[in-house]
Amino acid sequence: MADETSIFIGASRKPDDSYQRAEELLLRYGNRHGLITGATGTGKTVSLQVLAEGFSNAGVPVFCADIKGDLSGISMMGEAKDFLVKRAEQVKLDPYQFQEFPVIFWDLFGEQGHPIRATISEMGPLLLSRLMNLTEAQEGVMNIAFRIADEEGLLLLDLKDLQALLANMAERADDLSARFGNVTRPSVGAIQRTLLVLESQGAANFFGEPALRIADLMRTTRDGRGAVSVLAADKLMMNPRLYATFLLWLMSELFEELPEVGDLERPKLVFFFDEAHLLFEDAPKVLVDRVEQVVRLIRSKGVGVYFVTQNPLDIPEKVLAQLGNRVQHALRAYTPREQQAVRTAAETFRPNPDFDCATAITQLATGEALVSMLEDKGVPAMVQRTLIRPPSSRLGPITPDERRKIIAGSPVAGQYDQLVDRESAFEILQKKTREAQDAEAQAQNSGGSRWTIPGFDDVLGTGNRRSSNRQTVVEAAIKSVVRSVGSSVGRAIVRGILGSLSRGR
Repeated sequence: MADETSIFIGASRKPDDSYQRAEELLLRYGNRHGLITGATGTGKTVSLQVLAEGFSNAGVPVFCADIKGDLSGISMMGEAKDFLVKRAEQVKLDPYQFQEFPVIFWDLFGEQGHPIRATISEMGPLLLSRLMNLTEAQEGVMNIAFRIADEEGLLLLDLKDLQALLANMAERADDLSARFGNVTRPSVGAIQRTLLVLESQGAANFFGEPALRIADLMRTTRDGRGAVSVLAADKLMMNPRLYATFLLWLMSELFEELPEVGDLERPKLVFFFDEAHLLFEDAPKVLVDRVEQVVRLIRSKGVGVYFVTQNPLDIPEKVLAQLGNRVQHALRAYTPREQQAVRTAAETFRPNPDFDCATAITQLATGEALVSMLEDKGVPAMVQRTLIRPPSSRLGPITPDERRKIIAGSPVAGQYDQLVDRESAFEILQKKTREAQDAEAQAQNSGGSRWTIPGFDDVLGTGNRRSSNRQTVVEAAIKSVVRSVGSSVGRAIVRGILGSLSRGR
């Protein structure tokens, strides 16, 4: 394992553009979270790659999403290109050594990496409601569904389990409404239709077993380097709500499963959340509060969370305040909102008297950034205009053949590839339905094969009808005879005769 106490990010420049000093992220503050922002094409992905390489070399596992496929290059040895060598000289990176890093590729759809799955129960009603964009009333029904599953011992593992439970709830809507409140069939039906949409978008691949083990994201190699888990997200971004919900679920799982460790010499895991604006876009307050809580408390679990987005305004203020290590690439300032974003970004840095931060943000070149990392005692360093160092691994995507070779040699190869479908809510409810149908059929056939006349079973000796039904039929016959007699005297006589016959029964 490398014995460094920091990650070299690049070199800051003096006002005359000469070399000033090395800019580094101290590993003991790596779990104080961070932010990488900047417009498209300004170098955010390279900054992410540089940080991931540094954490890996320090023995810290990394999880990151690969939105465009460029980040996959971290798995292959870098190449000495002119512009990379020149940048290494500018930042005094000597020697500039090339490396390939231990990468595990993951993919929710199982196409460009090992499948990642979670169970419906693990996801929980809050995140599912967010994923499905449910109304408040529908979210209430979802919470009731989870309550019923707990009480009746119904495992919710995949989408068909939840679909079966909702169908069962629709049949029991009246009884459930009396107990839990208004459980309407239209609300249940709306959730069922949303589930069908999710299924058509490929979400069925995500829900099920074997579920992802957090330990597989925290692997290290024999030489002490941290594994870099890369999530293939180019196809996943076609369903941005699924992407955001999955990453929030993963962050919540880390928070719930990992023990308290306090302050460490280096983080236990670093989590990069690219396209972070998707997490907060149209999110209800309860979900934003949950994110803020997790970000605030997960630091004590030894996990660092780094948000990557275009605009610092994408991050809620309470969350932004938790992000101590910052890399700000260039922003455009053409619209009022963009100008506000520049001012906001500038105000979050500790000022540097050598330059105006807001002006510098709009003038940064590609691969250049304003950098402020936490120094001793966790105090933010004065912001510096910094040239980001070149990565040691390949800059750009790998080929499909290279990806397949890495997947085949992965330490988790074969562990998640085969879907497991054990008995759960779907099978249990199906079994109960079959038993109820069999019992009903048996009850209908218990009278034998004789022909019967409804209402007169006792007369024929079957004894299957209730006495109240038999009485009703006899009374109906008496009334029919009475109506057929014309005179009042005749009707009275007939009533007396037939009434005595009736009582005799």
